[in-house]
Amino acid sequence: MGRLLANPKALTALAALAILFVIGLAGGALGNEFGGGFLGSPLTIIELKAEPLTAKPLIGGFSITNTMLTAWIAIAVLALVSYLGTRRMTEVPGRLQGLLEAVIEGFLGIAESVAGPGKARRFFPLFMTIFLFVLTSNWLGILPGFGTIGRFEPASDFIHHKEDAAEAAGKRFDPAALKMHVFEGESAIAYLPFGSVDAVITAEEYERGELEEGKRAGVIIPFLRSANTDINTPLALALIAMVMVHYWGLSALGLGHVGKFLNFKQGPIGLFVGLLEGVSELSRVISFTFRLFGNIFAGEVLLIAMAFLIPLVGLVPFLGLELFVGFIQAFIFAMLTLVFAATATISHGGDHH
Repeated sequence: MGRLLANPKALTALAALAILFVIGLAGGALGNEFGGGFLGSPLTIIELKAEPLTAKPLIGGFSITNTMLTAWIAIAVLALVSYLGTRRMTEVPGRLQGLLEAVIEGFLGIAESVAGPGKARRFFPLFMTIFLFVLTSNWLGILPGFGTIGRFEPASDFIHHKEDAAEAAGKRFDPAALKMHVFEGESAIAYLPFGSVDAVITAEEYERGELEEGKRAGVIIPFLRSANTDINTPLALALIAMVMVHYWGLSALGLGHVGKFLNFKQGPIGLFVGLLEGVSELSRVISFTFRLFGNIFAGEVLLIAMAFLIPLVGLVPFLGLELFVGFIQAFIFAMLTLVFAATATISHGGDHH
């Protein structure tokens, strides 16, 4: 510690970090209580479900959601990187080709250590695809503009939607608890500017006509949001993974794979154990889905909260944390798929290893 403090460069860096932290603290929601708040913006309206990009459905009842758009962008990014890395393949690889080869060789080695050389190459395409898609989707979600720029939904429409939702759920709608943002201008695209922490109005205040003249109330429907914050995306990945696991199990063991779940040979006890196996398979889909969804959605909420409390500076350590969590969740999802596939193709008698 003494050596660190004796280093002028280290002291300068620490002083700069301390100054930036104080500026962030004074410019956020905490500083707003003492006359600051020049960097802050109000809390984004956090919705559990994905929001449509257009006010009305495109075809029938179908709408493109913000998470769907992000999933397409993730696919496009992976396709572009794949194309750029393989369009001019040489024996002495360039930087991008070398990076892709190193990643593929490393993960192929992991797959072979888990499933064996023969099975690994069969499982590898799904294993690697799940990892890359989940990782790219997770990391895209922390880029600037995600969750903060989108189309403007007027207060009247937002209140109407919340009233319908409360009625459908059998709950009482409380206009005093429903908050909205206050914007300036008439643009169809909205964003939360710096220094707008107090630019908030409740539905009750809006209906009483307390909105200032020349301003409009409503919410932002983000154009972009991490694909895995929509529970449908992790659920789709989980279903694809488990369907392929059972397909490989049937291909390797035939009806012997079904015998894991419908075991009549060992009497009532065997049948009961088989039913437990079936419940276990269902629980895998549920755990797959909610593990990924819960961690990524919680990360989104954490970043929104820190941007509200300590904008800019306070986000930095949590952005690093989200990069790590995004990688770990992608790796866990892909590895569990690989492990389940390897286990499903092992015979009951233990003859196959």
